[in-house]
Amino acid sequence: MERMNRKETGNGNLLFLLKCLLCAYLLTGACLMLLALLLYKLRLSEQAVSIAIIVIYVAAVFLAGFLAGKGMKSRKFLWGLAAGLAYFVIMVLVSLAVNHSLNGLDTHFFTTLILCGAGGMLGGMLS
Repeated sequence: MERMNRKETGNGNLLFLLKCLLCAYLLTGACLMLLALLLYKLRLSEQAVSIAIIVIYVAAVFLAGFLAGKGMKSRKFLWGLAAGLAYFVIMVLVSLAVNHSLNGLDTHFFTTLILCGAGGMLGGMLS
């Protein structure tokens, strides 16, 4: 009986983590659409757009880590880190599927990895 409860809890944790990631990607999509509108209307510089994209990624993984930490109750920072790293892995897989290469991520691959992990972990710690 205890094995079933552990197994169900493990699946429940994974499902909850996926829900947190869905919220993070919805936030990312909304913010990137807003950024595209601002880019169109205000003719933002490339540097401003790059900074805004980084801020959007960090805010999204912070949200995912915060939600994961709130839901898990223990080891919140690890669940936040898991949410941030899962966000990054999905982003890399989508980039590979669309571009068939890592052209968009190759120059800042490790920086983006660290930012996603740290943002998620910070969200988990502050939950």
